[in-house]
Formats: sequence, C-alpha cells, structure tokens
Amino acid sequence: MSKNITALTMGILFAIGLGISGMTQPQKVIGFLDLFGQWDPSLAFVMIGAIGVHASMYRWIRKRSSPVLADQFHVPNRSDLTPPLLVGAALFGVGWGVAGFCPGPGLTSLASGNLASLVFVGGMVGGMLVFKISEPLRNKVFPKS
Repeated sequence: MSKNITALTMGILFAIGLGISGMTQPQKVIGFLDLFGQWDPSLAFVMIGAIGVHASMYRWIRKRSSPVLADQFHVPNRSDLTPPLLVGAALFGVGWGVAGFCPGPGLTSLASGNLASLVFVGGMVGGMLVFKISEPLRNKVFPKS
C-alpha cells in the first residue's frame, strides 16, 4: 500500500512541476524545437534542472543497498540498439515534435479539458493497445534473445 501512495504522491508532484514550469503547454515544446524562428529556451532550462537533480541524487541513492520501497534496484543492463527501440524512439520524437505533448504533460493536460490533450491521450492509449495486440507478430519478427 505504501508503494501505491508513494507513486501517487510522486505523480502528483510531477504533475504540479509540469504545470508550474509551463511544460503542459504544447507551444513550449514546439517553440523549443523551432531553432530558426521564435526559439523558446525554457524547456532546456527545465531539462538542465532535471538532469542536475538526477545526476546529484543518483550516486547518493545508489550507495544504498536497496531502494526504500523495494528489495533491489532495477537498473537496465542492456545497451544494444534494437530495431523496435529505434522505431519506438523515432515515433516518440516525431509525435512529441508534431503534437507538442509527451505522456507526462499529455496526461497532466487532461485536467484542462483541452481538446488537443484529449486527442493526444486517446491516440497514445490507442497506440498502446496496438502495441499490445501486435505482440505475437513482433515476437516472430524480432525474437527475444
């Protein structure tokens, strides 16, 4: 139960941070990507702040024998680039650039009732369903090692 409460609390904190920083506004993302027009560097400052917090806390937290609410750390140990990873990354990047949303801000923006966020989250859920339904085919084409 405490894991769920912690996850909910962190999700709410993340949503508040997105809202305060203005990162739920697609025009912020699109403005950041518009290098030769009206470039908006605010997303870069948010990313630099997040990277700074992560970099400073990662080493400190990894000194622990285990996380506070789990038996062990779950750190990815694969570094190979697979076709599904590259396709997924490309789809994410194109979707982010076109819509101005990624999953966190998209979900947070649902509270505004904005039609664009509703369409984005609907498309995201639809994409997740297609991914899940196509799993048997993907496993045939890209067998797991």
